[in-house]
Amino acid sequence: MTNSYRGEISAVLGGAERVLRLTLGGLAELEEAFGAEDMTDLARRFSSGTLKAADAVKVIGAGLRGAGEAMTNADVAGLHVEGGVAGYVDIVVRLIAATFGLDPAREGERPLAPPAETAPAPSPGTK
Repeated sequence: MTNSYRGEISAVLGGAERVLRLTLGGLAELEEAFGAEDMTDLARRFSSGTLKAADAVKVIGAGLRGAGEAMTNADVAGLHVEGGVAGYVDIVVRLIAATFGLDPAREGERPLAPPAETAPAPSPGTK
């Protein structure tokens, strides 16, 4: 089971359901791989709308390793995903959105926040 507040997602890769999470180490790995100056630069790169297959391998690989999988990027490149290219892109988009606290289904990608603590509503007929 995934914990969205930790930035985790699940995806079926290579026929098995797996958890992916980008840790700080994973983000540092991606900064180096993409030549990003910092996390803001990395986020800007991800929001550019362009994604190479090699980029998807790096992001998915870092996400799998962040969740405890012992896989190299070469291992990741050989994993089948249902839906082909669109399936890989979906995993990358969901993982990046979860990592940076964004909801990809929402227009404008506003940050997500845990639900606010609220008191239960009174039962009808009571004050």
